[in-house]
Amino acid sequence: MVDQTQLPDVTIETAGRLSCEPVMPTRKVPSLHDDVREGLLSTPRSLPAKYFYDDRGSKLFDQICDTREYYPTRTEDALLRECAGTIVNKLKPQHVVELGSGASRKTRRLFDACEAQNCHVKYWPFDVCEEMLRDASEDLVDEYDWLHIKGLVGDYNAGFDHFPELDGSSLFVFLGGTIGNFEHEQAVDFLSELRLSMQQGDMLLMGADRVKDEHVLNAAYNDDAGVTADFNLNLLNILNRELGSDFEPDKFRHHAFFNEAKSQIEMHLIAKEEQTISLAALDEEIAFVEGETILTEISRKFTPESLKSLLKEAGFCFNDHFEPDDEYFSLVLAEPA
Repeated sequence: MVDQTQLPDVTIETAGRLSCEPVMPTRKVPSLHDDVREGLLSTPRSLPAKYFYDDRGSKLFDQICDTREYYPTRTEDALLRECAGTIVNKLKPQHVVELGSGASRKTRRLFDACEAQNCHVKYWPFDVCEEMLRDASEDLVDEYDWLHIKGLVGDYNAGFDHFPELDGSSLFVFLGGTIGNFEHEQAVDFLSELRLSMQQGDMLLMGADRVKDEHVLNAAYNDDAGVTADFNLNLLNILNRELGSDFEPDKFRHHAFFNEAKSQIEMHLIAKEEQTISLAALDEEIAFVEGETILTEISRKFTPESLKSLLKEAGFCFNDHFEPDDEYFSLVLAEPA
């Protein structure tokens, strides 16, 4: 993970259309050591999902997106392809700001719509991984000869106080159903803080996965090829590398299920047997009993009504809503109240 207090003060220029700069944090973001002490050394045991994404984890997630069972990525992409023109025409933004931009794959749907409407926006991808941000941005300026990009290196969980002030209407983009990885109170706090950094006339485009048949949801996180299981178990390899721990992944198994009462998928790692794990970097040990679990991710699922309620609680007005015929996914357009 990137230590946000040690971000390099660098600027990269490519043909005058691409630059990259750090966004200093408003507040300290817990480190892996902090989160392990808080979540893994107490019971019930848990860890934030953000630690999945080392190099191998990122590649495994890309493979998950290609599995037959995992519908969210392709469903959101197809939906965005259909409605991007309407969204761009409605706002005619001067800026597109993407939180957690990653490889910016689906954002291309918006740029295609901007190009078709001669709406030449400036793109502000905001991501914690500078290497991925830079690589994706270089591809984009090659694809769209009109596009100017100001990459922002930072963690959106650290706040928006040091976010650049933008002159003109902005479309803030938060895709992938990532809002579902927040507990309700965390989601309200995050969206409320984002709203305070927006101006009147700006809009938020947010993707959210929907409540649906339990078998479809469970299958999406338990693919037959076992890619999601490998992705989940890889977290133990990350802990071994970063903390000098001695987890043996084959002594744990992947388990994911839909918790209907909380309308969320939960991913766990379950100890197959009694075992004691050493965490050398923390000078600690963890004693697991057989069947004990580590909660590694939640993915909350929404209805149109619960999405409207969430946005209203965070101070947004519901502007528009897009969904496919099967109602598997939602793209919502909202504006500061």
